[in-house]
Amino acid sequence: MGTTIEAQLAKLPKDVSATLQSQGFDTARFRAQAERLASGVPVDNHVKGRITPPELGDIVKLPANGTAEYERLVALGSEALKKGQVALVVLAGGMATRMGGVVKALVDALPGKSFLDLRLAEVTALERRFGSRPPLWLMTSQATDEKIRQALGAAHDGRLVATFTQFLSLRLTPKGDLFLDSQGLPSEHAPGHGDLPEALVKSGLFAPFVERGGKVLMVTNIDNMGGTLDPAIIGFHLDHGMPVTSEVVDKLEADRGGIPVRVDGKLMVLEEFRIPPSFDPSTVRVFNTNVFHFGAKELLELDLEWTFFAVSKKVEGAPVVQFERLVNEVTSVLSTRYLHMPRIGPDSRFLPVKDNEELSQRQGEIELVARARGIIE
Repeated sequence: MGTTIEAQLAKLPKDVSATLQSQGFDTARFRAQAERLASGVPVDNHVKGRITPPELGDIVKLPANGTAEYERLVALGSEALKKGQVALVVLAGGMATRMGGVVKALVDALPGKSFLDLRLAEVTALERRFGSRPPLWLMTSQATDEKIRQALGAAHDGRLVATFTQFLSLRLTPKGDLFLDSQGLPSEHAPGHGDLPEALVKSGLFAPFVERGGKVLMVTNIDNMGGTLDPAIIGFHLDHGMPVTSEVVDKLEADRGGIPVRVDGKLMVLEEFRIPPSFDPSTVRVFNTNVFHFGAKELLELDLEWTFFAVSKKVEGAPVVQFERLVNEVTSVLSTRYLHMPRIGPDSRFLPVKDNEELSQRQGEIELVARARGIIE
C-alpha cells in the first residue's frame, strides 16, 4: 500500500503537490494512515485505559468578584498584560463550509461588525486599558487565509497582528486509496485544530514571543466571543503554576465535544467519540469550551506523539475518511487545571456559533458580552 499511495501522490498535478508541501503535508504520516485503512483492521478511535469521572477538587471556580483573592488574581493578570506577556491565538481555519461557504471570521457577528472586527476591537480595548496591545494571531487554513489577510489589510503587521496557516491533508477511500473527485482531483481537508502547536512554531511568531518574555497564550475559536482575554483568568493561570488551564461550563443535553475525565488516573480532556461504551459521558456535567490558557514556554517545547483520529465523511455522495487531531490532546501530557466558568449573562465564556441559525439566536448575547468587556461601546 505504501508504494501505491506514493505512486498516486506522484501523479498529482504539480500545483497541487506544491500547495501540499507549502501547507505542511506529511507524506510519511499520510502513508501510515492509508496503510491503517488498507490493513482491513477496523479503525478504533476509543482511548485505552480505565475511565473515571473528575474527582472532587478537579474542577474549580474563580474567587467571587470583589473579594481580596479575586483582586489579587486580577492584579497578576493585569501586570502580565501591561508587560506584553500574553498573546491571543484565535482558531480561524477549517474549510469554510459551515456558513454557506463564507469564511466565518468575516461573517457579521453583530450588524456591521464581523467576528474578525470584534477580535481586533478586543485587543484595541485591552491596549487602551493596559497600555500594551496583546498580539493577535489567527490560525487560518488554505481555505481561509487569503480572505482573512485581505480583510485585515494594513492591520496585518506580521507580529502584533498576524496569520499563520494550519496544515493540509487529503481524504482517503475507506480501503486506503487516495480519493479523487469527479474531476480526478484529490479532496483536500484541514486536519484539525491539533495542528496549532506545530503550525505556530513553524510560523516564526512563537519563539521570538517567548524570548521577549511572553508567558501565556490564550487559545479560542473565532466564533466564541465569550472566550476573551480576562486579567482574572490570566492571573488564575499564572498563579496555579500548571502549564494549561482548560475552561469548562455547565453541560447541556445538546452539547457534544470534549469533557474532562480521568484515564488511568490522569485527568485530561477527551472528545466523547473517544470514550468507549463502558463509560457514560452524561455522568460528567461540564463541557470543555475549547478555550485554553497555555504556558508559552511549555507549549513551545511540547513533545507529544499526536493521535490522529479517523473521521468518516461523504464527498459527492461517496464515503471518504480523513484523519484529524485535536488541540485538547495536549492535556494528556501537560498538567492542566480546570476552571468552571459561566455560559450565560455578561460574564459568559461560551457563545459558540456553528451556523447562521445559531448566530441569529446568539446576537443579543454577543452584544451583551461585547459591551460589558469594552469591545464595543
